[in-house]
Amino acid sequence: MPLFINHLTRRAFLRNTAIVGATTAFSARSWSQVAGANADIRVAVVGLNGRGGSHLSSLRRIAGVRLVALCDVDTAVLARVKSGLGEAGAAVRTFVDIRELLAMPDLDAISIATPNHLHALQAIWAAQAGKDVYVEKPVSHNIWEGRQLVTAATKYNRVIQCGTQIRSGAGLQEAVAFVRAGNLGKVTASRGFCYKRRDSIGKTQGPQKIPATVNHDLWTGPAPMTELRRAKLHYDWHWDYVTGNGDVGNQGIHQMDVARWFLGEAGLPRSTISVGGRLGYVDDADTPNTQVVIHDYASAPLIFEVRGLPSKAEAAVAATVGDQAGAEAANAAAKGKKGNRGGTPMDNYRGVGVGNVVECEGGSVVTTDYFKATAYDKAGKVVKEFVGSDRHMQNFIDVVRSRKIANQYGPILEGHLSSALCHLGNISHVLGRGMSPEALREKIKADAPLAEATARMSEHLAANNVNLAKTPLTYGAPLTIAPGKEAFIGAFAKEATPLLTRQYRAPFIVPNLG
Repeated sequence: MPLFINHLTRRAFLRNTAIVGATTAFSARSWSQVAGANADIRVAVVGLNGRGGSHLSSLRRIAGVRLVALCDVDTAVLARVKSGLGEAGAAVRTFVDIRELLAMPDLDAISIATPNHLHALQAIWAAQAGKDVYVEKPVSHNIWEGRQLVTAATKYNRVIQCGTQIRSGAGLQEAVAFVRAGNLGKVTASRGFCYKRRDSIGKTQGPQKIPATVNHDLWTGPAPMTELRRAKLHYDWHWDYVTGNGDVGNQGIHQMDVARWFLGEAGLPRSTISVGGRLGYVDDADTPNTQVVIHDYASAPLIFEVRGLPSKAEAAVAATVGDQAGAEAANAAAKGKKGNRGGTPMDNYRGVGVGNVVECEGGSVVTTDYFKATAYDKAGKVVKEFVGSDRHMQNFIDVVRSRKIANQYGPILEGHLSSALCHLGNISHVLGRGMSPEALREKIKADAPLAEATARMSEHLAANNVNLAKTPLTYGAPLTIAPGKEAFIGAFAKEATPLLTRQYRAPFIVPNLG
């Protein structure tokens, strides 16, 4: 019996007992046996804020796809989205609990755009119920549950696609092939960047009220049931380690996925180190807004950088870091600026704010767009340009029809490995300790990639009036990964190993699928 059914209400369980047997059989049968290769693919979107809206728009544009259901734990969001469908929404069912949605017999696939801490569990439940899955990045909240999701795809014979849509563009596919063919010589460093303005989320003075329209138990899922300690329930969960993964796991997974793709690395690095912190304001978040993560691969280092502050100091952030009044003034001023989340001037590296720079012995490849790349020689002359477009959701539907897993642009194994890079960076940070600028420089001077990136980061922070003597950067725990395994060895193995997973809150427990 699929495990998800154990968590249904007694009424729903009794109502759907017959369906359980049907869905179990479904998972072992081919698509042609169930609905016919030319039949409509019946889909539901789970999680309707943010990326969920994009999923909905993409799916509705694909021929042969029929939207049959919507699911969100916020009934206000459900009502708004259903209303926005107009006449087309009349036949669309709505659900608050994904487990009841998955009991629908007339449902073939779902797309998941819920908060990160729900991704793996919901996708596994869907696979157990015989549904194919498109799941947003990162595919997991921790490394262990990501591996269970990879196992679920094989065990239940399901298509599970990760939302790393950059992989679907022909331009980037060609650029990767161009580099791997040796046209620019050996890769010396594969860099990813997220220089993206992120304002303070504010500092509350006590527990906040959960919106009456939200089922907080379902929203919390496998995470600990705690009081809301930030002003906004939605979106700002990204900056709380209990539910999100910071910008390393938000925007950053895209760029680390691309960086690893260019390297051709099919596993985890030999080691990982993070240097960073949440600097420039004081708020309710606990994930870094400024960070460098180095993944040491045998082929070349993978270097990823996060910056959430603007490129130059603004009057509003001139207050001493750590002073609450100054932080609140900085946040208020930033919010008064047009485009504070993306329009405020930001740093760049070779013209890249959000994107990648792949450095090679004979030149480089630069991406400033999800689906475009430019190759340069050592003198900076353009060698070749690559252009593509987003075909990711279409590819998911095509593979759902054909069952040809090899044709997937975002296979779940690749999504898991790149998600794991985010988690490794965060584990290093969480286990780290603050260090004075002088001590940090001495500590990292032998690690050339880390020393170079940290020096640039320190200059950036100084330009934003961040006093690192008063609010030091966190030098993360140097993590060593067991060769060919998703496990730690070495000095910090004992402290890091528990962070490969989490304590799950019953009944929202990710199953161990072996």
